[in-house]
Amino acid sequence: MRVLVVDDDMQIIRAMRINLRARGHEVDTAEGGAGALRLAAENRPDLVLLDLGLPDMEGLEVIRRLRGWTQVPIIVLSARHSAGEKVRCLDSGADDYVTKPFGMDELLARMRAAERRSAAEEAAPEVATAAFTVDLSAKRVLRDGEEVRVTPTEWHILELLAQHPGHLVSQQQLLQEVWGPAYRSETNYLRVYMAQLRRKLEPDPAHPRFLITEAGRGYRLETDG
Repeated sequence: MRVLVVDDDMQIIRAMRINLRARGHEVDTAEGGAGALRLAAENRPDLVLLDLGLPDMEGLEVIRRLRGWTQVPIIVLSARHSAGEKVRCLDSGADDYVTKPFGMDELLARMRAAERRSAAEEAAPEVATAAFTVDLSAKRVLRDGEEVRVTPTEWHILELLAQHPGHLVSQQQLLQEVWGPAYRSETNYLRVYMAQLRRKLEPDPAHPRFLITEAGRGYRLETDG
């Protein structure tokens, strides 16, 4: 796994880097929330280990911002023992909460469990509508049994929507995932590419049944139309 360790204690960062690398993991580290968000966007880690007491922002805010565009497993590592703190973290989107001090064997077991849950929650290999089918494993789109040519950017947008069928995917998540964090306000990009996808996939592009816009919020892929 590629693991992002976020903690302002350099001793903990060093210990985690040594232990995780010794077990074959790639490790990125950040001492603050802003750096963690930047590295998460640039390097797309498989798991985040997050301390709550960061110098520039609360760990809860880091969780909320990450959950705005990624479902990467997040394990909180904190010296705060209160049940209320744990509940707030889990409600904000954390997958697990480990109190400091902790044993490395326990943490590694929690990491493996989070990785298994994440793999189990991956989208189905195919998402079918009445008009077209998105084959996520083969990375192709079929309409009337024929493959539809889509550009890499069109595919990336469609893939993100197909991974969450029936659910809203925010404009910010789509922009960040497809173009990067510097493009989070470029909503015109999405309008252009969604129009192209509708022309290729919708029976009546002017009245879309499957690629739905929620004005000012984002888009969703409806399977029953």
